[in-house]
Amino acid sequence: MRAFARRAVGSKTVWGSLAVIVLLAVPACSTTPDRAVSDKRLRKLGESGQAVKARERAEQRLRDVARAYADRTPLWLGLVVVHDVCVPGSGPGWFFQQKTDNYKIACSMTITAYYGADPKHMGDTLDAILTAGDHARSRPDGSGSLIPFTHDDHGKRLVAYYRGHGPNPQSPQATEPTRLTLSGQTLTWDTTRGSTPRRLVEEPYAGLVDDPPVSRVVRAPKTATVAAVRKRYGLVFKLELPYSDYYGVLKNGRTRTQ
Repeated sequence: MRAFARRAVGSKTVWGSLAVIVLLAVPACSTTPDRAVSDKRLRKLGESGQAVKARERAEQRLRDVARAYADRTPLWLGLVVVHDVCVPGSGPGWFFQQKTDNYKIACSMTITAYYGADPKHMGDTLDAILTAGDHARSRPDGSGSLIPFTHDDHGKRLVAYYRGHGPNPQSPQATEPTRLTLSGQTLTWDTTRGSTPRRLVEEPYAGLVDDPPVSRVVRAPKTATVAAVRKRYGLVFKLELPYSDYYGVLKNGRTRTQ
């Protein structure tokens, strides 16, 4: 639940924060007056044909983003974790207005991807990631912008730093930079410059419950670990995507899909 709340800040749609608000409220509103639908009804709505199709489309879109990094950069995709949640809208028991008051159900999804990379070529790897973002942004129709990071001022200085051609882009006294954040995406990686203790990308959060459609968790491959990716390639990159709201049912019966 904590991981869900942190990532949900980056939702893109107008109703993007609905699932977040409701999910945080669920433990405190388990009684019928505070929920738009019962658990049984929630599951029925979340398992409907329309919800399943919207879920499949949303997962494919997110997987396409994760795959783009592997296809267009030197990163090797080692593990993908999908987290998909459907939560009830708020019922008539609230004493103040909620954004979910008009909803019976709201479903959202995110993906976290873990990649392997060669720690001896960090400068080249980061340069390739930024170049992929440059190319995507330069397309006249705006398509292909799956990778948002580019050779902006910070990006250029980051590449120079890892190639040994410039100072730490944050400050000479700062710790090794290991994070890029833009357009809701967050890219982090293991330290490589001898910092002690070494800061490493952690294993996926183990507290997520797999109980579809209320909470669905998919690991691919099932037995893959961050430690195994690191052992094979030497370095791990982690890509976190924002929660994407893909399905909602309003109390008037209308549906919203992405």
